[in-house]
Amino acid sequence: MYIIYMSLSAPKRSPLALAVLVLLYEEPMHVYRMRQLIKRRGEDEVINVIQPNSLYQTIARLEREGLLIAGGVDRDSNRPERTVYELTDTGKTTLVRWTRDMLSAPSREFPEFPAAISVLPVLTPKDALTQLEKRIAVLEPEIARHHARIAASHFLPRLFRLEVELLHAQATAELRWVQSIAGDLRAGRLTWSKAWLKKAVKELTQQPCDESEGV
Repeated sequence: MYIIYMSLSAPKRSPLALAVLVLLYEEPMHVYRMRQLIKRRGEDEVINVIQPNSLYQTIARLEREGLLIAGGVDRDSNRPERTVYELTDTGKTTLVRWTRDMLSAPSREFPEFPAAISVLPVLTPKDALTQLEKRIAVLEPEIARHHARIAASHFLPRLFRLEVELLHAQATAELRWVQSIAGDLRAGRLTWSKAWLKKAVKELTQQPCDESEGV
């Protein structure tokens, strides 16, 4: 008989937690097997498993929340014993709900690049152009790598390579936008100076506040 200790708060959703649940949906397995499958399937492109302990911490949290249980031990004679985890009924229900939610509604994520773009004037136009050109130099081989992965996996049903298609499309769209901004900076169509910024900030602060925005 299993005793499941469930957290009183709602389970915390994350890409890594989703990956753990879907792997256990396929079959019970130990942590090392999970890490192997995530990397073998290329899912480390969309799931952050860089930190070695992140997977263990996520599994411990999901166990506390009652989404999975330690169902046994793998006693391979050539390896140390490994705890095998199983998905609970609550875990199965949560997996379906998370997938629906993550597909249907964009989440409010706060990536670094848009934040850096929002404070671009802290750099000079020349410096900003230099940094964006560096980004272009990173994006171009990244897009080529995604394209190569799509080509190499042509034998797979498209269903199993959709995430690579999405990454390729996102990187391609970003590259085009960055190239357009770099082109405007290079041509002087987009530029600024300390004097212009000072004047612009002064004018903006004098604009009446929109009371509908609240305090």
